[in-house]
Amino acid sequence: MWIAIVVLILAIWAVVTYNRLVVLRNRVDNARAQVDVQLKRRYDLIPRLVETVRGYAQHEERIFQRIAELRAQALQSLSVSQQEALEGEVKSSLSGLIALAEAYPEMKANTNFLELQEELSDTEDKIRYARQFYNDTVMRYNVAIGQFPAVLLAPVLGFQPQPLFTLEHAQHEREVPK
Repeated sequence: MWIAIVVLILAIWAVVTYNRLVVLRNRVDNARAQVDVQLKRRYDLIPRLVETVRGYAQHEERIFQRIAELRAQALQSLSVSQQEALEGEVKSSLSGLIALAEAYPEMKANTNFLELQEELSDTEDKIRYARQFYNDTVMRYNVAIGQFPAVLLAPVLGFQPQPLFTLEHAQHEREVPK
């Protein structure tokens, strides 16, 4: 009788733990998808921004080619670590493109360029928020699969820790500007 009660309690615990971990894993997947949506929005803006700048700075073809290459790579299905590595290059290339615009006063006054620049800035804010939400969700999931007693069941059921979305050049980002 007591053995049956203990087995029943363990079975209920296993089902509740499994269901909670499934919910958390799905939240991680959803948060990751939200990051991808915002990145896709950025990548959709890039060709419009490039075409606007290209009209003014046709001799800067190497910048346009590099941005096109990075965009093509970014649109492929990437792991978090691959995407992290690519993000630094994309941001750097976009910064170079915006800096290029500084050399052309008539372009800086172009309404289309200004709207695209504002939209890109808004998208960057949304990407930062989506990454933070993803990292918060991953942290909750990783903590849940690492806590006792779930840590006993999680690996058996295939729940693995998920990587956080960090920037490869995070040390540079932390430095105080000079």
